[in-house]
Amino acid sequence: MVDQVREQAYDGGGGVERSQATAVNTAEQRSLYQKREKIYPKAVSGTFRRLKWVILVVTLSIYYLAPWIRWDRGPNLPDQAILIDMPARRFYFFFIEIWPQEVYYLTGLLIIAAIALFLITTLAGRVWCGYTCPQTVWTDLFFAVERFIEGDRGAQMRLEASPWNASKIGKKVAKHSIWLIIAAATGGAWVFYFADAPTFLPQLFTLEAPFVAYATIAVLTGTTYLFGGHAREQVCTYMCPWPRIQAAMLDEESLTVTYRDFRGEPRGPRRKNAPVENLGDCIDCNQCVAVCPMGIDIRDGQQLECITCALCIDACDNVMDKVGLPRGLIAYDTLANVDARSHGDKARIRLMRPRSIMYMAILALVGAVMLVSLVSRSAVDVNILRDRNPLFVTLSDGSIRNGYTVKILNKDHEQKDFALTVEGVTGAELQVVGSEPEVLAVRSDRLASFRVFVTLPQGAIADESLPFTFVVTDSATQTQTRHDSIFRGPEQ
Repeated sequence: MVDQVREQAYDGGGGVERSQATAVNTAEQRSLYQKREKIYPKAVSGTFRRLKWVILVVTLSIYYLAPWIRWDRGPNLPDQAILIDMPARRFYFFFIEIWPQEVYYLTGLLIIAAIALFLITTLAGRVWCGYTCPQTVWTDLFFAVERFIEGDRGAQMRLEASPWNASKIGKKVAKHSIWLIIAAATGGAWVFYFADAPTFLPQLFTLEAPFVAYATIAVLTGTTYLFGGHAREQVCTYMCPWPRIQAAMLDEESLTVTYRDFRGEPRGPRRKNAPVENLGDCIDCNQCVAVCPMGIDIRDGQQLECITCALCIDACDNVMDKVGLPRGLIAYDTLANVDARSHGDKARIRLMRPRSIMYMAILALVGAVMLVSLVSRSAVDVNILRDRNPLFVTLSDGSIRNGYTVKILNKDHEQKDFALTVEGVTGAELQVVGSEPEVLAVRSDRLASFRVFVTLPQGAIADESLPFTFVVTDSATQTQTRHDSIFRGPEQ
């Protein structure tokens, strides 16, 4: 049912709205067999709301504008700073160029992202969910559009309960139209990461772009519109696994949005500076519930649904200012500190704990390994595959021949010539099919494959397996790349 927002608590020095908002997303209120009750979060002002606006603007600006940043890489190379070039099988990120053979860098980035998320959660709870998660950012944007067109919480609920008329239809059409425009822009921005943005934009509007681009835009438009405009808190409650995982990352020293019940209870309304007996600081105005986008009551304690967006802190601090009580009834705090304060002990913040130190160490280790690997990586990669069928061939003169496939990846932006030799075997004869061992030409940004035969004279191999080394030498710089292999012969 639509509830009404009414003024109650006191009328001096401003006014505190007492809302009849109920926490519709708590376990007691939520049922799998009950139709979802829509949440109408109230607008609030304060430190954390301003922080969320800043993060929203920054993150959306990065997402929408990043494909348009240019980066000069030289002739015949894309000048888009961030580009996933599927036809050329490249990932460009400013001065970094990643090849498919270097997919381990992606693995390293995913490990770093996961460990960083664990570390942040251990230190400050679900701040990722509350501030930078795409679901939170786009939902906040959709909320802003909804409030701009339909008004704040009370106006939205009155509009929802009113009969359909021209005004209501106009507002609904305007709201959903803007939502769809935002959703389409979201899908459109995504495809620009896979093609040159200035070239691809007119192709989209002239219907000259590939079908997969339109399909991608359609899917992302639909999901953004559905998740940000309709599903909202249900995505976090039912679809996202992180609320269930993050409990293992938290301990009693983790900062979370916390209601200090030792100070707030028992609850009760009051007037400003009016004497009260046997009442805590909580005036039971329900403003923390009214502003919560997840539809929960933080006073019920730690809950799976809480994304620690801290809007309830802003709402409660505003109320405390109006009734002349200290701020911080709801605040970022640790469970250990709440217990310490309730007993009159000194509170403290412990960021450096065994758990956080472990995550920091893993993060530093993986980051250092990736950095060293990236800085020291060679412009040439060599991969050699030995024939397995047959393992060897005995020639008419008794000599033994093995076949190999030599693959040379030239990551440089100009053609290179390489010379191929072997070390570790005596009397070996090297033959490259269709070329000379001294001139293996590999074009720029290409992988070249060569068929190679190594032949040893009769009696040169004393065992059925002989280790040796292929040496690929850059003819211009004389830089050598070595690759170990084995030569197989008959059983002795």
